[in-house]
Amino acid sequence: MNRILAVCSAAWGFLAASFGVLAQPGSPDGLTYKTGYSVIMSLGADLHKALKPKLQSVIHTQPIFLETEMMPSIKPVEYPDETKPMRAVFISAGFIDLMNHVAHAKAIDRIEKGYFQKYILGLAKETGEKELHELPNAADKRYWTEEMMNEQKSNFNQMVGMVVAMTLSHHYLGHYRKYSEKLDDTTGKAVPITTLLTADEWDEAMKAGARNALDAGFGVEGIKALYDCFDKMPQRPAWTKYFLADSVKVSKAKKDLEKIEKKFFAGEDF
Repeated sequence: MNRILAVCSAAWGFLAASFGVLAQPGSPDGLTYKTGYSVIMSLGADLHKALKPKLQSVIHTQPIFLETEMMPSIKPVEYPDETKPMRAVFISAGFIDLMNHVAHAKAIDRIEKGYFQKYILGLAKETGEKELHELPNAADKRYWTEEMMNEQKSNFNQMVGMVVAMTLSHHYLGHYRKYSEKLDDTTGKAVPITTLLTADEWDEAMKAGARNALDAGFGVEGIKALYDCFDKMPQRPAWTKYFLADSVKVSKAKKDLEKIEKKFFAGEDF
């Protein structure tokens, strides 16, 4: 078992080094996003540290692993170990691209109204079979100023923090254990856990994930933008279910997140 885990650790280390470059979309004049897998690993460590000790013991200390798929996805995973299971999430290369693009498009919309909606229409056509396309008119240097990149990074951190925290919560809330045998269909294809959750379980995960993310210093504006992105698509690609089930009402989810954040800063329970 130790040998298997050592090989897995080496593979993850190689992927981390590789995707620090590969998962960052191209940009004009050699500019690239500074928000790659190394940043995500740091965010994952922050989320783990922000958990209560009892919950920290459930989750792996570095709770984010990579897989090479181009389709945007995030999945709770568990691997056996000699002492206790390794519980974490798998994110894809496409996940990193998606987070970077949505964060950047939302930032650009502040100086070019309507840009975010134009981006959404293009994203809705992405099947996940290939690498996500660049942003519209990506060569425009106005999109790559220091101020713009700072806002892009802020959006990115908030989105990743909330999405990862919510997905990790399925481990300590018991959702992963309950649905583990249903997370692959008869052909071996992954099934998004969001499609299996009850409405109460979704709300439970959102509250727990928000608590973890807020304790780690991440706000809710980023994930609200992500949900808006999916909600405004004429038709959602199948991969969006890894982030949001079709049954979830985005308007309600956004209001709930705002209430949670307000109660958090007021020191109230939720």
